[in-house]
Amino acid sequence: MHSDGILGTKAGASKQRKWLKGRERWLVVLGIILHAVYMLSIFDIYFKSPIVHGMDPVTPRFAAPAKRLVLLVADGLRADKFFEPDAEGNFRAPFLRNIIKTQGRWGVSHARPPTESRPGHVAIIAGFYEDPSAVTKGWKANPVEFDSVFNKSRHTFSYGSPDIVPIFCGGLQHSTWGTYPHEYEDFATDASFLDMWSLDQFRSLLNRSHEDSKLKGLLQQDNLVIFLHLLGCDSNGHAHRPFSSIYLNNVKVVDHVAENVYSLLQDYFKDNRTTYIFTADHGMSDKGSHGDGHPTNTDTPLVVWGAGVKYPRPISSSNHSDCGFRFVDDHVHDAPTPTEWGLQGIERVDVNQADIAPLMSTLLGLPCPVNSVGSLPIDYIDMTEADEVEAVLANTKEILNQFLRKSDIKQSNSLYFKPFKPLSQYSSILDEIEDRILARDYDAAMDLSQNLRSLALQGLHYFQTYDWLMLMSVITLGYVGWMIYLVLHVLQSYTSLPGTIGTEQGGQKNNCGKIYLFGSIVIAILCLLLLLEHSPPLYHAYMIMTSFLWVQIFSEYQFIKALWKLLSGRRNDIIVKLLATTAVSIFILEFLVNSFTERKLYTWCFLITGVTASIYLFKIVPWRSGIPIFVCIACWFLSIFTLMPAEIPDNNQLVVVSGAIIIIIGIGARWLDLHAGGNKYWLSICNCELKRHKFSSLFYLQALLVALSSVMVYLSTTHRTEKRELLAVHQLINWSVAGISMILPLFSENSLLSRLTSIFLGFAPPFLLLSIGYEAIFYAALALVLMAWTLFENTLLNLNIVNTSLDNNKKVKNNLILGLENRSMLLSDVRIPLVFMVLFNIAFFGTGNFASIASFEISSVYRFITIFSPFLMAALLIFKLFIPFMLVICVFSAITKLNKVPRLGCYFLVILFSDVMTIHFFFLVRNTGSWMEIGNSISHFGIMSAQVVFVLLLFALTNTFTKDIQCNTAAKSAQKAN
Repeated sequence: MHSDGILGTKAGASKQRKWLKGRERWLVVLGIILHAVYMLSIFDIYFKSPIVHGMDPVTPRFAAPAKRLVLLVADGLRADKFFEPDAEGNFRAPFLRNIIKTQGRWGVSHARPPTESRPGHVAIIAGFYEDPSAVTKGWKANPVEFDSVFNKSRHTFSYGSPDIVPIFCGGLQHSTWGTYPHEYEDFATDASFLDMWSLDQFRSLLNRSHEDSKLKGLLQQDNLVIFLHLLGCDSNGHAHRPFSSIYLNNVKVVDHVAENVYSLLQDYFKDNRTTYIFTADHGMSDKGSHGDGHPTNTDTPLVVWGAGVKYPRPISSSNHSDCGFRFVDDHVHDAPTPTEWGLQGIERVDVNQADIAPLMSTLLGLPCPVNSVGSLPIDYIDMTEADEVEAVLANTKEILNQFLRKSDIKQSNSLYFKPFKPLSQYSSILDEIEDRILARDYDAAMDLSQNLRSLALQGLHYFQTYDWLMLMSVITLGYVGWMIYLVLHVLQSYTSLPGTIGTEQGGQKNNCGKIYLFGSIVIAILCLLLLLEHSPPLYHAYMIMTSFLWVQIFSEYQFIKALWKLLSGRRNDIIVKLLATTAVSIFILEFLVNSFTERKLYTWCFLITGVTASIYLFKIVPWRSGIPIFVCIACWFLSIFTLMPAEIPDNNQLVVVSGAIIIIIGIGARWLDLHAGGNKYWLSICNCELKRHKFSSLFYLQALLVALSSVMVYLSTTHRTEKRELLAVHQLINWSVAGISMILPLFSENSLLSRLTSIFLGFAPPFLLLSIGYEAIFYAALALVLMAWTLFENTLLNLNIVNTSLDNNKKVKNNLILGLENRSMLLSDVRIPLVFMVLFNIAFFGTGNFASIASFEISSVYRFITIFSPFLMAALLIFKLFIPFMLVICVFSAITKLNKVPRLGCYFLVILFSDVMTIHFFFLVRNTGSWMEIGNSISHFGIMSAQVVFVLLLFALTNTFTKDIQCNTAAKSAQKAN
């Protein structure tokens, strides 16, 4: 029987097209749901909330050393900038430095990623590391209610940022607190006045107490906490960088605040029963951001003095030996103190950030927060030996109670429970500790308590990862099943294989019914087991999704069987080609996986590609066409950018020059579009069928907007730097230019080169206005490589047509699918999605390592907004990141039209290749080693998973610009040129 590719007879073509469109929509929806669900698995596996409820607080059996405690948190203060001297040799914090030398203890508090304000404050005040799912609420709302030192206090007084103080005091009845308006957080000003605001509010409170007897009585009670949140360093670090004079001067300001608070309270109470703790929630990277696990973000200062705190003591071999312990950011216990700090002779006591919470509770004689996982740093507290043991034992019992609660919950919900064996005899260990205390063998009791605490922490980790193996297996099978399902869809829908194989449909339908019935029974049994174990709803979603995919695969066993039979009967050279294509694809994808940690790989990639592609083109096209040389130069130009630092230095002159380069590239592309039609290698993409060639007014307008955006880059930045403000008229012009320019490509000519040039010019203004340095030139370099890719594909297309006989042309027509718009896909078409993957990733990593949270440069948005608005700022940063992607996807869509390849067929191959990388990153996720390595490995997986969803959205968005692109018929173009 005669058949037309996968469409069969012409009478069934319309029905087959409807079936194909329906299946494509179904696969797109399934892909979105699958990746959304599987992305959430990372939270269940690695970031399950550590908080459990139902534990009783452990009442301490020792007298409180202090009546009140002052907590000063300098948001965004780096340890090195606090401890080191300035250029003149003077230390920036003289008061606190004097405290370190004469009155208290000091060290470095090690924070754990994500090094953001909310997680840092939760670790300090509640004693546990924040549930990362709070990122969905902008780190500002409580995803799960938790206990804190403030909860246990008699009363808490707090002043500071509206983003931090309400987290802990908003729902606390026994608290007095105040915040300044959000409008005060203006990055265009010196934010140190925010710290003085907190100090002034506290001074005003003390002054009011002289006239308010009720307030005075409250201040005289015990178990009080005073919390001042000092935001200045964070705001100034973001706006001016931590090396700026404004940031460094802010260090002096927080020292001044600490000195004033100390003087006020010493004069007010005169009882020496106040403890002071000065620290920071996170540091600040060199480029003014934070979030990842770099030491500049995790190392924060810690100074403790006052009631119940030991005095400084010199370092000796007996009190400062390396115990092999590592902190949460993988710093060793005895990290050497930098010489420039000038504190080598004074004992340094480093802590994990969560250790500060039990330290505060112990100093106030309060129970530790019931969710705390911090270990009490006994080197800070000045207590009797008996009280020290009691304090550590109370800390141990609090952590042990969490372990027991988690064990009870898991045992009550498990059909087959596996206990944590090292703590099976925990009660006998507690009895032995009590016996040692009664016998006054405090050293032995201390050792037993600390060992039990260590085992309890290990037990918490055991139950935190209890479902790890099951979840990893289910998710892995799900990804593998999805990839197999995609391969089957592409082979069935976009190739000529179904017509060649000719599977028996009737028998397959009958067998499919049995497979679906059996699959439904298996899914029901699995869900019932999960229900009996009271598993979370997402566990059901993972299991259902994975089982459903494999049922779909087994339902296609007739096609798989016929495909295997077909391959078995083919010649060896076809099998070799298939294996070679698979090997090359895997090599490229593995290269992309490694590029996430080593950007410089792209430099070698484009240097080699430029040489290889130009040599290949020299053999098939005349050198006079200029195409081989252009391809080589474009690739080499782009290769430079991954050698540049990921932290983009400010260079506004370079941004302005980039605008001129972009206009020149646009003029060159326009000239080629109008005058290169006589060259057969340009004919298919040029506007050669128009009778009149002229520079349209639209092109002039777009070039003018690019020039205007360059001017506004200079004016906005200069005025903001000099006057420290963004003029409203500048802001209005910037928003208007960015918005109008992105609409104009919709009205451009629809020939391939004309439309792509218009898109390039249309997105240039917003990208320039969001640029601060060399990334603006990267935009131009990426466009040149995309042009080179288009010319390469067009050359191959024309070469194939010239070398194809009339009979072969008829054969190609018989393989067309979706009417006459596209042809069947061939094995060689795999190169298109592979090249797209490389270019998509270079657009991602070309100007920085966006696998790190801290790679987002907040100063990029200052030409649009300076008032702190996290969601609008984040939206602008993400939009800037998307612009190069949109260029790549627009060119990808144009090339599929040029080659008459099904765009959705190529898209599904892109999804397939992306998921090969995703599953690789899924296995590379680490739960051991430094937290920087763990954080990066998880962010790599998240980026690849999100990239799959982003590609879906960007394809839909860019289709608005590319759907009406018209390519001159390749065969006619070649015949005309010949």
